[in-house]
Amino acid sequence: MLPSRTPAGLVVLALLLLGRPVRAAPDCGAPDQPCTVGLGTYHVAAPPWVPSDPPRPAVIHFHGAGQSGTAVIGDTALAAPIVGRGYVLLAPNGLTRPGRMGGSWSFGIRPPLRDELAFVREMLADAVPRFHLDRSRVLLTGFSIGGSLTWYLACKAPGEFAAFAPVAGGFWRPHPASCAGPVRLLHTHGWRDQTVPLEGRPLRSGLEQGDIFEGLQLWRRINGCDLLRADRFATDGGWWRRTWDQCAPGSALELVLHPGGHEVPAGWADLALDWFARVTSEPRTIGHDH
Repeated sequence: MLPSRTPAGLVVLALLLLGRPVRAAPDCGAPDQPCTVGLGTYHVAAPPWVPSDPPRPAVIHFHGAGQSGTAVIGDTALAAPIVGRGYVLLAPNGLTRPGRMGGSWSFGIRPPLRDELAFVREMLADAVPRFHLDRSRVLLTGFSIGGSLTWYLACKAPGEFAAFAPVAGGFWRPHPASCAGPVRLLHTHGWRDQTVPLEGRPLRSGLEQGDIFEGLQLWRRINGCDLLRADRFATDGGWWRRTWDQCAPGSALELVLHPGGHEVPAGWADLALDWFARVTSEPRTIGHDH
């Protein structure tokens, strides 16, 4: 047991070394005690906070199909780096579709279970004062179908969040014809992904996953990028990166491929937070998109 006078930073370090992300107060945010708002529930992992601390940045991560916010918080490889760098991790719960198990998300042509943007707004209205968040520094992320939701929220409300970092999920067919405005978006995908292939695929339900490259073409147009091809390329640390930066001021667009399959790859959290810090180095006005 740690001494009661142990500095807060050492508490964070000790818990991370034990392989456990730092959780919020036990009355809200523990695995069996989610925070509740009108449209749903969410889980939280947060570093310690004292009244003299400034507001903290946040990562909202949407889980994959059939999963839950509890699984997100329990994923040490994802949660520990986020919390360890001073971010608060918010892990909302999707709703269960009839005949299915676990949570899912509503977007595109899928039959809606709720207004997911309204849910996220409710969640942030509750979480900002409760967990001392900086509303202007919120990174929206998600895996698989949660990544798809991230693309759709980026399309619908690009200015409401500081940036977007989906993993292994994009638009579904038919792709949107347009979006509300330029975005800061980092998309990560496995070269060998066969669950959500880069090219998309039809499903037995009659729905069809979209083509990531076709989605990126839309983002290039929305961001006002000068060229179809990327402006910068890099292959280091197991990442293959294509970056479009000759685009509208304040926007950012990057594709990161890794050699794995349908997964959040090792090291992704640090990759995404490094990118987030870089592209948000200049303030951006955050407001509701309509």
